[in-house]
Amino acid sequence: MSEWLQCIGCERRFDASEIRYTCECGELLSVERDSMPDRNLFDARLASRKTIDKSGVWRFREAVLNVDESEIVTHPEGSTRLYLRESGVGSRESELTHASSSDARPPTPDTRFPIFFKHEGENPTGSFKDRGMTVAMTQAKRLGARAVACASTGNTSASLAAYAAQAGLRAIVFIPAGKVATGKLAQTLAYGATALHIRGDFDAAMKLVREASDRLGIYLVNSINPFRIEGQKTIVWELLQDLEWNAPDWIVVPAGNLGNTSAFGKALREAFDAGWIAKMPRLASIQATGANPFYRSYADAFAQRHRIAAETIASAIRIGDPVSHHKAVAAIQQTNGIVEQVTDDELMLAKREIDEMGIGCEPASATTLAGVKKLRASGVMREGERIVCVLTGHLLKDTDAIMRNVPPERMIEIDATMDAVESALA
Repeated sequence: MSEWLQCIGCERRFDASEIRYTCECGELLSVERDSMPDRNLFDARLASRKTIDKSGVWRFREAVLNVDESEIVTHPEGSTRLYLRESGVGSRESELTHASSSDARPPTPDTRFPIFFKHEGENPTGSFKDRGMTVAMTQAKRLGARAVACASTGNTSASLAAYAAQAGLRAIVFIPAGKVATGKLAQTLAYGATALHIRGDFDAAMKLVREASDRLGIYLVNSINPFRIEGQKTIVWELLQDLEWNAPDWIVVPAGNLGNTSAFGKALREAFDAGWIAKMPRLASIQATGANPFYRSYADAFAQRHRIAAETIASAIRIGDPVSHHKAVAAIQQTNGIVEQVTDDELMLAKREIDEMGIGCEPASATTLAGVKKLRASGVMREGERIVCVLTGHLLKDTDAIMRNVPPERMIEIDATMDAVESALA
């Protein structure tokens, strides 16, 4: 089975061992191969005790990267859980909305529905980034890189730092100064990375890291790197495997730099073409209204690419000029997908509901449930359709956002007496 790099625009091919992120024409590259294995090979590995097979990425290795097993850098990652819960608009949402309000309006009729959550926050560093990073870092070692770099809103930097430490490579991260959640920055520093705090937003950091990688010979591992996409597409393959290859109607994903939207489209195209699934699920890519360049392009039927100054509480998707725009457009078009936007209030309400399901997630992840509610209310998603929301980050990734939105009745300071206890709980 051979593989190569191919331009998504002019379709020019390059050797897979060449260090490049874009074509001569300026377009992004995709890893392509001449054949795909039978899915039964992957199912057989579920019973294996080998570390490599326990990875939810390298279980699919023949369709991810042609590499000797001894060269793979893995924690292992993946093998995250798929949760089935109930959500909807109705009595529970009314309770959450008016929990601390004197508003005495009765709750609306309960219209709850089942929904799946694929929780990528259960990866080793707490986000989906580990799936792409294991492949990118493996490729970095194979190519003889001595240092790796990324621009990040936090999760990519934490993942890069952990995998670089394992691989014995120097890690350098470019982050927007003062705009990265404390937990994510702490992870990055703890694993040993050098953090360059850029006086600017993520898009400025992305521009700078690309220039630095070209000039200083550092291997770039943002999602512009096509091997990152190869790791991230296994999120979809694993959730399909979780569902015994009975494809859902919808797969819903947060949208920031659009690496996952791109990866999911590629995963579904390859799975469908290989005969692993009988139908093509639709992608729903959800953005925050303050960071919605992809939604704006979708609203224009992708007639133009929008770039904005992004601002949202969901720091992981606070990106105004997504690198993987063109790949993501193809993913939406190939899956008959849709792009939606939700407000910060809507996504934080959805986050509270996910947290209170006993699952939990960072704010960006909750755009998925908020988007589902909006799309069901508008009739785009219909009753009876199976929906999988991908939660991209762990609850503890952004504790600052949680603490700013805790209802006052959840945290009550009292005197050390039983009378005070009874009064507070009454």
